[in-house]
Amino acid sequence: MSFTMYMPVRILFGAGRLNDLHAQKMPGKKALVVVLDGKSARTNGYLARTEEQLKLAGVTTAVFDKVRPNPSKTAVMAGAAAAKEQGSDFVVALGGGSCIDAAKAIAVMATNDGDYWDYLSGGTGKGQVPRQKPLPVVTITTTSGTGSEVDPWAVVTHEQNHEKMGFGTDDTYPVLAIIDPELMRTVPPNFTAYQGFDALFHSVEGYVSKGVNLMSDMCAITAIENISRNLPRVVRDGNDSGAREKMAFGSALSGIVESVGLVTSQHSLEHAMSAYHFGLPHGAGLIMISKAYFTHLVKSHACDDRFVTMAKAMGMDNAKEPMDFIAMLEKLQKDCGVDNLKMSDYGIRPEEFMTLATNAKETMGGLFLCDRIDLSPDDCVAIYTASYA
Repeated sequence: MSFTMYMPVRILFGAGRLNDLHAQKMPGKKALVVVLDGKSARTNGYLARTEEQLKLAGVTTAVFDKVRPNPSKTAVMAGAAAAKEQGSDFVVALGGGSCIDAAKAIAVMATNDGDYWDYLSGGTGKGQVPRQKPLPVVTITTTSGTGSEVDPWAVVTHEQNHEKMGFGTDDTYPVLAIIDPELMRTVPPNFTAYQGFDALFHSVEGYVSKGVNLMSDMCAITAIENISRNLPRVVRDGNDSGAREKMAFGSALSGIVESVGLVTSQHSLEHAMSAYHFGLPHGAGLIMISKAYFTHLVKSHACDDRFVTMAKAMGMDNAKEPMDFIAMLEKLQKDCGVDNLKMSDYGIRPEEFMTLATNAKETMGGLFLCDRIDLSPDDCVAIYTASYA
């Protein structure tokens, strides 16, 4: 029942809350605004609105737009150089999980020497402790996906070494998060689905990990209910404001789950996939392996009652068996049009599976320690194999 909770993020949640940014206490006077390298932030007017809000708050801005999905170490180091050159004293992340993760990493390297990989543990990371606190980060999320807007974690890829790893400390929590569902209406249906499943799996993993507690359970099961019952609605109609709001709520709760509880090795297995195949959206990779991964846990009787409870939260009121969760997961994927995603469409081949399994263990091995059952490399290969198409 015991838990430790530290959530220092001021959250402004609800439709239209971007308009309240100017009235908040800013952590500095010069902001580096981080956006993806696409045009959506500009085309949809979100960047101009954010800059105007910051201007009203007395903040000058510079824009860094070199971040791509599955953000790279190269982009992080370039962003940190831009922050130093501009004399930025805080970072504003405007975008989804990739943008927010990059912004946190940029904030770390804007105040510390060396290479970002010096401070990561696992793989070729050197595991050093940053000597200086990072710049403060303000997050303005435009997706319902990672929960990164409220948690301390940043996941970045080392392109040359094919390592995709997470990093976070108490100092990388955002100081302020704007969660405005109106900014999420323009996300295309397929990415709405990918991002929604990512948020869902943060809470599903959190609910079946061995780090559960009263607080993580409350947040996880509420997130699972809100996401699973509203994701098909926003995939069908991105302008469904009520469903968008509940998705945003569920995503934020999933970020809290990552802070007060634990997630599991499903994320490690996917990180290995997208570390080698940069074009694979993280959420899509999770969807591909989810049925086999959770079926493995069910057949191992890791926590039968918890799978039944999740099936009920997803809408099966008469759920009695752990496999009912798998049935509801399959239904949700079908309802969202993502039940036929194929690894082969992203260039993944069966002969890679042991390499991916080894990579997952070496780079994100800590998440395997959060599992209720031990997954061997052969178990990981079996999960990949069962997921392959």
